[in-house]
Amino acid sequence: MTMAFTLAAEPEDAARETGRLLFAGPVDFVKGVTTMAALPPADRVEVCFAGRSNVGKSSLINALTTRKSLARASNTPGRTQEINFFTLGDSRYLVDLPGYGFAEAPVAIVRKWQELLKSYLAGRQTLRRAFVLIDTRHGVKAVDDEIMGLLDRSAVTFQVVMTKADKVNLATREANIEQVKQALQKHPAAYPEIIVTSSEKGEGVETLRAVIATLE
Repeated sequence: MTMAFTLAAEPEDAARETGRLLFAGPVDFVKGVTTMAALPPADRVEVCFAGRSNVGKSSLINALTTRKSLARASNTPGRTQEINFFTLGDSRYLVDLPGYGFAEAPVAIVRKWQELLKSYLAGRQTLRRAFVLIDTRHGVKAVDDEIMGLLDRSAVTFQVVMTKADKVNLATREANIEQVKQALQKHPAAYPEIIVTSSEKGEGVETLRAVIATLE
């Protein structure tokens, strides 16, 4: 059966306000972890952000939280090998996963990171949704398909968030959205709504805040 993937609608007023209040409250860095034993207590709803290197993940997290340097970008793909935890008030963890696509990382480091990622995704009971970031300029690449396949196997619901939507013309944007929709057909863990965002212009930011704030 073919799944119908659509673009997420603007949030209703109540959800929009819930999202605004959540992200206007305290947002604090908790810790960066490199082992499962170091994870903070699984005592609240958790969402994680995954994306290949240079997809704009740090910029999007900073836009969501209206903090200019909460998530730090690295110019070297694969340099950040920690899972970084942030609190959203006292009800949520926002989890920043290292960028995948390790052009500059040694093989042993990549293997260690992949094993940690698999363990985290399969074993974190409070993880409600993974947001997989896809660059609107490029659509789904092979490395994105790999992470989505891992989420399928881990039975973690994931939702695609398209980034840098302001960097392409309308025709390219529509073509690449369609490419993403087609690519998602083979991923059973994919949530059927795609969120299109621009960190610079603020597009989609309120929608993503509302989704995170209303997950149970």
